[in-house]
Amino acid sequence: MNFVEELRWRGMLHDIMPNTEEKLNEGMTSGYIGFDPTADSLHVGHLTQIMTLIHFQRAGHKPFALVGGATGMVGDPSGKSDERNLQTPEMIEHNLQGMKKQLAKFLKFEDAGNGAVMVNNADWFKDMNLFTFIRDVGKHITVNYMMAKDSVKRRLEGDSGLSFTEFCYQLIQGYDFYYLWKNNNCLVQMGGSDQWGNIVTGTELIRRKDQGTAYAITTQLIKKADGTKFGKTESGAIWLDPEKTSPYKYYQFWLNASDDDVKKWIRIFTLKTQSEIETLEVEHDAAPHLRILQKALAQEITIKTHSEEALETAIKTSEFLFGNGALEFLKTLDSKSVLEMFEGVPQFKISKAELADGIDIATLLAEKTTVFPSKGEVKKTIQGGGLSVNKTKVAEILASYSTQDLINDEFIIVQKGKKNYFLLIAE
Repeated sequence: MNFVEELRWRGMLHDIMPNTEEKLNEGMTSGYIGFDPTADSLHVGHLTQIMTLIHFQRAGHKPFALVGGATGMVGDPSGKSDERNLQTPEMIEHNLQGMKKQLAKFLKFEDAGNGAVMVNNADWFKDMNLFTFIRDVGKHITVNYMMAKDSVKRRLEGDSGLSFTEFCYQLIQGYDFYYLWKNNNCLVQMGGSDQWGNIVTGTELIRRKDQGTAYAITTQLIKKADGTKFGKTESGAIWLDPEKTSPYKYYQFWLNASDDDVKKWIRIFTLKTQSEIETLEVEHDAAPHLRILQKALAQEITIKTHSEEALETAIKTSEFLFGNGALEFLKTLDSKSVLEMFEGVPQFKISKAELADGIDIATLLAEKTTVFPSKGEVKKTIQGGGLSVNKTKVAEILASYSTQDLINDEFIIVQKGKKNYFLLIAE
């Protein structure tokens, strides 16, 4: 498998330094991508780089995942309009542990052959003092060279300016590359296209300091067809940690991809072959309403990030909310999972003590809660066959509900029409 060609047909390749592809085709080569520990979980914005390392390893090369225990204390100005908040060493260590656990799901970490290796740049920066750094690193790269970088230019032209801390970032990342080149024979650095300037600083440092040769590859930055930011929703970032983003919400993020986006994303975020994808595209175009591409993408990436069991739960949750899923499925979930499932759905607290004696449906939905503006509206909806409680259509205007109707002794699910849900929580 030709790594560069794999990135090329998948639409991932952006920039590549001359002779990089030829060098990779000579045999197993070590290369790395850096991840800053700004949170204790990676998010879908990191997936392009994770997939790049997966393809690198599948092509027979040796991937290094660098977690920035040192650089995380500074912050990369690339692609940022303001300086990031600096983190404490304790926060960074906590974040590193979470990232390591997640990366292990995607890469094969083993000692032999082309097993992936995780390194932390704090290991080589922790004992380096300022004078050593400016003598051994700073003297090789001119200020003119650093000022010419687009990421630096944009910040200098902006209102917020650029601190000396962030200005030094490209030197620090450049030294990472030099260190890994010198000590681990890492010949290639990869990253998003916004990292090109930092990566090239590393190749330049290697050339000027040791007259060595190193290589660079960057990938396309992912953008959504509608112009909104990839990986962001109204409720925030889509995390790889199931505690931050439930597998159901993660699955739904991919399932809701537009037809324009999914044709790009299925190439980038799955390991399906070109012929497999082209076959799926033909099937999808013949019946777009079946969302064949979206389902194929959502299923594969959910399994890869979480598990087959998590995918099954996500699908059953979708069926419950949007199809004819059984109530029994809801009874298998804990309270936290139910609340996550109904996140964004109008929720009402009701008294379990009052519910014990039974409350008629009109009072429950128009007085004890405000699901309906009036009892008359409740009755009208029941007569039209448009009201369901706990997945069962309400047929009687005088129907009454009590604690015996609570799901998991806590919830009542109200459905107005097919898609309008309300969650009643008994306390």
